[in-house]
Formats: sequence, structure tokens, C-alpha cells
Amino acid sequence: MRHLYSLDDLSLSGSCVSIGTFDGVHLGHQEIIRQLVSLAQQKKLPAVVVTFFPHPDRVLGKKEGRFYLTTPEEKAEILGNLGVEIVITHPFNLEIADLSASEFLQRLKEKIAFRTLVVGYDFALGKGREGTVDRLAALSQPFDYELHVIPPVRINGEVVSSSLLRLLLGEGNIQKVNQLLGRPFSLSGTVIQGDGRGRTLGIPTANLDILAERAVPLHGVYVCHAIVNHQRYGAVVNVGVRPTFENEPVAPRVEAHLLDFEADLYQEKLSLEFLGRLREERRFASKDALVEQIQQDILQARQILNAIVSDRKSEG
Repeated sequence: MRHLYSLDDLSLSGSCVSIGTFDGVHLGHQEIIRQLVSLAQQKKLPAVVVTFFPHPDRVLGKKEGRFYLTTPEEKAEILGNLGVEIVITHPFNLEIADLSASEFLQRLKEKIAFRTLVVGYDFALGKGREGTVDRLAALSQPFDYELHVIPPVRINGEVVSSSLLRLLLGEGNIQKVNQLLGRPFSLSGTVIQGDGRGRTLGIPTANLDILAERAVPLHGVYVCHAIVNHQRYGAVVNVGVRPTFENEPVAPRVEAHLLDFEADLYQEKLSLEFLGRLREERRFASKDALVEQIQQDILQARQILNAIVSDRKSEG
């Protein structure tokens, strides 16, 4: 998979393309990509995804705070694993926002010569979202492309969407988030220096440096898989502000205690896959009370992780 950050870096004689933000690459997005890749294989053309960063809603002032379900790099990796050959993370700014649908399609046609366009049922392109699927259908003849519109994916009657995922994540409903993603929700980043308090408690933690605008689960304690150097470990992860130690407002932290792991992780790349929520984050009366609770969290996490291993063995 090639991941590019500009149309200027590309010149194709033919392609099948999908355009969209694809934040989270949930099951609805995955159905669009499945159709795109299938059509591209039939036509013997590269499957191309054009996505945007920053998110258009951020640039246009519609969304603030912790927002992104995936970073551009994470998104591109997931799309590549689904069979996409080229991902273009197109810069989104007010100049791009001011283009009409036909103006953007003209730029796209000049660079990648797309013959097939695959979009979701609610997709809209161009200034004021004027490029609805009906408009794109009308433009298909002058721009010489086939348009394929993919209907929504529903789980238990609910349409799978990025906005629903953000809502569920904010509620700490990891089980449903993972169901709509078709995989565990994950956070990735570099391990940075913390204050060393976990080590003094006998429970060392790795502090994850993540994008400030990255969406995180509701504050609390979670059981996770931690991936470092291509190895997978069980982990207990705290997302929050550590109320036992902090009296003033602080930015949320993501701290992971890896089970059965003793090496130094400083400056290592670490990924966390969230498997379930153990409890809410709360203030403890003493360090001893906190340590006792964390030991209980570790025990509960091990039970959940062991059950996952047993289920996989029985399925195999």
C-alpha cells in the first residue's frame, strides 16, 4: 500500500476510487472498501481511496475537542489491510472547501483518471455539500465514470457511523464500539516519560503520547492487549486524570501496565487494543487502597484475557 499526502505525487492512467473521511474505518466503511476492491480487481485497476485531513468538520468549525477515531497513518494502514493499493490523505483547508463537486472531480480525473467512483449512501462532495449522490450520478456522464452507491450497514437496527462510535466511546461502551468496528478499538503512540509514580507503587506504567485531538474512551480502567515490537501482552490501562494524586485539572492521560513485562519501554512505539471496561476512575483515600484496587484490576484482567484465549482455542 502506498500512502501519499498530495494528489501532486500521483499520475495514473486508470483507477477505481472512493472518496470520504473514513474516520475509524468501521463496518460501514469496510463495506464500501470491499466493493471498491472487488470492482478494481474485476477491472484490473488500482483501488484508490482519497480521504482528508484535517476532517472537514474541524476546518469548518463544526466539531471541537477530542474527535478523531483514527490518525491518518492508522487509517491508511487499516485501508491497506483491506486491499486498497493507494491511500491519498488530501489536505483539507478553506480553499478545498470552496471547490464545487465538479471542480474537485476535475482535479481527481487529471491525476488518477478514475473510471469508477464508489461512495456511501450519505456522501456529499464540494462546497455546501452540493455534490450529493444524485449530483454525482448526474456528473458521471460528462466525467465518464461509473457510480456505485453503497447502502448503510446496520447492527441491531442501528446505522453504523463514526458519530455513533464517538458517542459510544464517550460512554465507555467498548464492547459495542468493537462490534461496530469489527475489531478492537485501538490507540497508538510513543511511550513518554511519566512521573514514575507507578514504579514507586510497584506497578510500573507506560505513558502513551497520543494526538491531542484523538478520541479516547470514557475515563476509567480497561483491559487491553498491548503490542510492542510485534509482541502482544495483556495490559491494564487507565484513561483519565488520576484523581488520587491530582488536585488541579490536568489533561487526560493514557497509562498502561503491561502484564508479565519488565523491559524499559521509553521511546518505544506502543499500541493498545481495548477489550473491555473494568471500572470507573475514582479517588482513593490512600496509596495502599489504590494499590489494592489495582491488584484486583489485574486479577480481573487476567481472567478476561484467559477467557479470550480459551474462546479462540475452542473456535480453532
